[in-house]
Amino acid sequence: MDLDAPMAMAPLMGSARTGATILCCNCGAPIDGTSSAGALCYDCIKSTVDISQGIQREATLHFCKDCDRWLLPPASWVTAAPESRELLSLCLKKLRNLGKVRITDARFIWTEPHSRRVKVQVTVQDQVADGVLMQQSFEVTYVVASQQCKDCAKSYTANVWRAAVQVRQKVTHKRTFLFLEQLILKHQAHRDTINIKEEKDGIDFYFAQKNQAEGFISFLKSVVPVLTKESRHLISADTHTGNKSYKYNYSVEIVPVCRDDLVALPLKLAKSIGNISPLVLCHRIGTSVNLLDPNTLQTAEVSADIYWRAPFHPLAGTPDLVEFIVMDIESTGVRKGKWLLSEVQVARASDLGVNDNVYFTRTHLGQHLHAGDSVLGYMLEGTNFNSDALEAIESSKAYGSMIPDVVLVKKHYPNRRRNRKRNWKLKRMAKDEGELLPKAADQAKMDAEYEMFLRDVEEDEELRAALALYKNSLKTKREADAMSIADTDMMTEAEEDGPKISMDELLDDFEEMEIQDKE
Repeated sequence: MDLDAPMAMAPLMGSARTGATILCCNCGAPIDGTSSAGALCYDCIKSTVDISQGIQREATLHFCKDCDRWLLPPASWVTAAPESRELLSLCLKKLRNLGKVRITDARFIWTEPHSRRVKVQVTVQDQVADGVLMQQSFEVTYVVASQQCKDCAKSYTANVWRAAVQVRQKVTHKRTFLFLEQLILKHQAHRDTINIKEEKDGIDFYFAQKNQAEGFISFLKSVVPVLTKESRHLISADTHTGNKSYKYNYSVEIVPVCRDDLVALPLKLAKSIGNISPLVLCHRIGTSVNLLDPNTLQTAEVSADIYWRAPFHPLAGTPDLVEFIVMDIESTGVRKGKWLLSEVQVARASDLGVNDNVYFTRTHLGQHLHAGDSVLGYMLEGTNFNSDALEAIESSKAYGSMIPDVVLVKKHYPNRRRNRKRNWKLKRMAKDEGELLPKAADQAKMDAEYEMFLRDVEEDEELRAALALYKNSLKTKREADAMSIADTDMMTEAEEDGPKISMDELLDDFEEMEIQDKE
């Protein structure tokens, strides 16, 4: 066989064709020449090609310190918690040219809270050439700048309100407003107000939008019986388009009947609400006026619509209460809820040692009173009331002989100190007093009314359930110092009578909590 003779080579059937292997023009690494982009390996492509080019690495976020909201350009303000989805979406929207690539991942990088910086790691993906996909990660630093939003700027400017709610009650005290203030604070009904101003007979609430004022009025109707009136004032008008701008005023009047008031109902109204005795006590104010007959324990409700159709005024209020001493008490066995009907003999505290006048009456406080206790009530015998409703009751055949000499209202604790330190407290609403700064006498009256309201909170469990009571941290801090100086105040908690509020009913006040680093 001739080894030098040429031989024909037949191609192998079914064998796969292999691609050409070339060297990378940058680093010399072998790569597949049929799928390489620009004769570069993947590592060289990553080092030479930047798919995030044109995407900014720094940006600015505007934050309003007053309302804790972030600016969403061009003019929207959104609420977003730190490291939340909403804040991450806001950060990505601030970056230019980010829509040219595909975002595969984005996450926050932890920074110091006081640094006023927000860092985000963004991972993007894009096609380089000939179907080669490239993924790259980079960091973006955002500088948090303070900027006041329009709503907060309006709150510091006078006469920028659009709707005002004027809450009024024609009484000589502020006890109802103290209760209403706690309800507003508990339900955060004042969060949309731009200003709260205290007036002579009530409080004015100012809002930037009409719908916010209407929502506040709906809240008032759900907690107290009120009568509302609306008026509007034209500010400006465009004759070409017909657009007009108004300022709205809402007058809200609360019924003048308060808790523990003595009420003389018109005879016609007393028959229409269950044929109750016309001489009753107001034991609760809710969405309606709740009345109680202390002689029979019969109750009735007067809604706001019924009241304003036939309004009536209280016969006597809490300033007219007189202290009595229980001489003897005997239960009748009639019970209704927390009330126990009892027959009681009382004497006026100021008459002890002067005369022997004793008054017999019925009371709903049989469960709380014992012989020797002090109780507050209204003295009807010998008192002149300028009331047409009471004269009609005295002249009627059905009720004229049923008018008692004394109407007892609530138990009294004479040994309770006036300004004693409590383990609980109530929050107060920030109000603008304006030119109505109280005088010394008026301030003493306001302090006495607030002290009476605090005592009502201690004595009534139903009232406490509707309010938010907080732990008084100042009292616990001063207890240690007070024990060493308390030689002059020898009255201990055991000697001082009066109901107490347990710590289980109190909430923690997070505004006063301090975080201390342990060294």
